[in-house]
Order: sequence, then C-alpha cells, then structure tokens
Amino acid sequence: MTDTTSSPTFLRAVGVLGLGAAIFNCTVGGGIFRLPSGAAAAAGSAAPFVYLICAAVIGCVVLCFAEVGSRVPRTGGPYAYVEAAYGRYSGFLAGVLLWMIGTTAVAGVGSAFAEGLAALAGLPAIRTPVIVGTFVLLATVNIRGVEQGARLVMIASIAKLLPLLVFVGVGVFFVERSNLVIESAPPASDLARAATILIFAFMGVETALVPSGEVKDPVRAVPRALALAMIGVTVLYLCIHLVAAGLLGPRLATATIAPLAVAAQRFLGTPGYLLLIIGASISMFGYLSGMTLAAPRALWKFADEGLLPKSLGAIHVRFRTPHVAIVVQSLLVTTLAVFNSFEQLAIIANLSALLLYGAVAVATLVLRRRDVRHEGTTPFRVPGGALVPMLTVGLIAWLLTSITQTEWAALVTTLLVASIFYAVRSRLAAHGASRQRTIDDKGGHAPARER
Repeated sequence: MTDTTSSPTFLRAVGVLGLGAAIFNCTVGGGIFRLPSGAAAAAGSAAPFVYLICAAVIGCVVLCFAEVGSRVPRTGGPYAYVEAAYGRYSGFLAGVLLWMIGTTAVAGVGSAFAEGLAALAGLPAIRTPVIVGTFVLLATVNIRGVEQGARLVMIASIAKLLPLLVFVGVGVFFVERSNLVIESAPPASDLARAATILIFAFMGVETALVPSGEVKDPVRAVPRALALAMIGVTVLYLCIHLVAAGLLGPRLATATIAPLAVAAQRFLGTPGYLLLIIGASISMFGYLSGMTLAAPRALWKFADEGLLPKSLGAIHVRFRTPHVAIVVQSLLVTTLAVFNSFEQLAIIANLSALLLYGAVAVATLVLRRRDVRHEGTTPFRVPGGALVPMLTVGLIAWLLTSITQTEWAALVTTLLVASIFYAVRSRLAAHGASRQRTIDDKGGHAPARER
C-alpha cells in the first residue's frame, strides 16, 4: 500500500553527525544530575548494569521510531504514527500519553529544580515559591512570543555539559575502588524497578528522530547516528555514575536532592558543590523552558480538533501564541510540582513513555506489513525483521512489571477521563455535522429559533 498524498517532499539536509548531535542534546538533560541516587537505592552497587539495560531499551525504541518516522513523515510524531497504524481514537490516546509525559516530567523536574535551589540557599521553605515563580516566569515569556521562548531554551542549554565533564574528568582521580565492588547481584525485580526510574534520563532521544524525512540517506545515516549518540550518552552516564559511586559509596543512595553536587564536594570542596548544583539548575531550567514552549501546544491541538473546550484553542491577538493553553498547562504543572516529589512524577512520566514506546513498536510491524510509505521515498527498515520491535515490546513488558497499583491507577484514570472527553466531543461533532447536512438539504437556512 502506498500513501498517495500530495504533500511536498522533505529537504534531506541532516547528516550523521548532525542527527547524532541532536539525539545527544535531546537526551542529556537535568535528570542525570538527580537519578544516580535513585538507581543506587534500587540496585545498589550493581546500578551500572541498569544504565546498559536502559540503553538497550531506548536503542530498540529509537530504531522503531526511525522506521515509522520515515514511513509517516507528518507532524505529530508518535501521535501521527499510532493514528496511521490503528486509527483516530488510538492516535488520540497516544497524544494523551505524549501530553502526560510532558506534564509529569516538567512537574517532576520543576520540583527537583526548586529543591536544588532551596538546598543551595539553605532555605527549604523557598521550594514552593521557587516553583510558582519559575512557572509564572516561563509562562509569561512563552505567552509573549515563540521566538523569546526558543531563545531562552538555547541560552539555558549551552553550559549544561561543562559541569558534567569537570565532574568526570577531575573526580575520576579521587574514586575509591572499594566503593565499586559488586558484592551480590540484585533480584531481577530490583533491576526492573531501577531501570524504570533511570530511563527518565534516557527519555527524549526519540524527539530528534521525529523529522526522519529530513535525514540524508536515512537507511545509512539513522543507524549510524543512533549508534554514535547512544554510545556517547551511555558512556557519559556510566562515567558519571561510577565517579559518583566511587566517591560516595553507599551514601549515594541517600543523597537524594543533589547527589552529584555532594560527590563533587568530596574532591573540589564548596566550589565543586556550587558548580554541580548550579550546572544542574541551568540544565533543569533549560528543560523547563523547552517543555513550557512545547507542551501547551498539545492542549491547543486537542482543542483545535474539537476534543477539548474551544477556549483552550484560543490564539493571542497580539503575540500569536496559545495563551490560554499555556496558562492552563502552567497551572497544572505548578500544582503537581508543589505536591509531589521528582521521583513520584518521574515514574508516571516513564510509565506513559513506556506504553507509548510499546505502541510505536507494534505500529512498526503494522505499517511495515501494509507497506505504508511517503510517495517517492524508500522508508528506513529496521534490520532483523520483526526481532527489534518484538524485543522492544518484551523489554518494555518486563519493565512494566515494576509499576505499582497506585501508579497504574493514576495513568488509567487519566486515560479514562480523556476517553470520556473524546466520546462526548466526537458525538457532539457528529451531531453538529448531521444538523448541518439537514440544514443544507432544506435550503441552507436554519430555523429562526436555531439561529
């Protein structure tokens, strides 16, 4: 089956290094400054193996994204892929999962950002004011124009790697090898839970592959860029964790607010502590800036398609931004950040992401079987037949065994509420279309009492 739509052909201008750099930049964010503590708490000294598990899962996921992205080169990313494979309702649920990832991840990082600044100032009580002030500032900036929001993202992203490179490059000379000895292998359930927590640090890698139709020679470039970026990210993360564990030993599991800053203090003193906590704050702020720019557009899109109240689809007359959606989204993430911890929100974000990744993996097989492709292009095909998509589903199913009933309940409740909205709005739209056809059949005019 060939998609015969007449949409224009994408300009294929992105090469291996450019795509690899984009994947790397989308992946390395604020999570790695915080998550080594959670991985150590869940898996102990065996935590480095968890990084390899996460790299394997995300590696399989992005290969699936690469194939479906080349077959369905439309805006919407996973939303468009799942819709093309299963239909509009499934695409809507994929959009809800995307929105949940952004919402809970932003709230979680906002919580961690405020806790880091509170620790830096030595004033735990400022956590809530910092959360509120941060999201008010970001909402205001993004309401006033997309250019200002994008500029803020670029400024905040420039320096995020420097403190991590200093931490690894200098800290490695102060590592105590006895702290890295693995005394016993943890149960598989503990490894699954640790991976479910840590995979937050690997999320975002698929974002750079959404415009797969703009990659030069994707059959060769995509696998090479993926290999380059994933090896780089995994090596960096492993080095960070090994240095932190080598410096702190068992203390890494208890340093929940700023584990890398506490570790840096061991060999650089107060300047090292400040460097890492400021670096973490910059990285997290950059992430919050980018997501405040992007996430409200999901609400706006749902409203524009008639699936949410029309008011959420409003565009500011002067600034041409979805100001109502930005305000609603910012209020929601502020509330979640104030009343929940980073770890609680990260798990919900990861659960949403894993379900979405699984849906895209199956969609890979469906779209391949139908031979869906953009006219005039040869789609990228994951090598190994059905092996990679099925392996992806299997790994995700294993990770999901560590999710608690409370976490499942939060996700299922959100999807049920969203489904009710979808059913109501779809019925109203169908009723409106039926009325319009009746009016047209009667001569194009509504009765006086209906006007």
